[in-house]
Amino acid sequence: MRKVYFYFVLTFLLGAVVGAGGMFVFAWYAGHWQQRGFNRERIIRHFKSELNLTDPQVQQLRQILDDTGKRLTDVQKQMEPQFQAVREETRNRIRQILNPDQVAKFNELVRKWDERHRQRPH
Repeated sequence: MRKVYFYFVLTFLLGAVVGAGGMFVFAWYAGHWQQRGFNRERIIRHFKSELNLTDPQVQQLRQILDDTGKRLTDVQKQMEPQFQAVREETRNRIRQILNPDQVAKFNELVRKWDERHRQRPH
């Protein structure tokens, strides 16, 4: 029984690591960190300069980044229900340690976070 539990936990942790890595790569290449100076065109310029890419190679790189972005978006959509479940479980656990006034304030914070999340371009 311990082995089954160990493999279950290991599978969950590996899934979390792979998911976090995928989200990082997606955010990096899809330009979600553009406000911090990281965006697709900047990466292309950097690779072109550092690797001395030819124009055909730049076009191929653009296609690779586009394809990767689409694939990572699909993975993110598939995993979103799992992330939402973890977020909701975490929020419920936090609510359990709060008094009624704090719960009301926390719920308002969560509502604002969720609203900002829905407004972000994906």
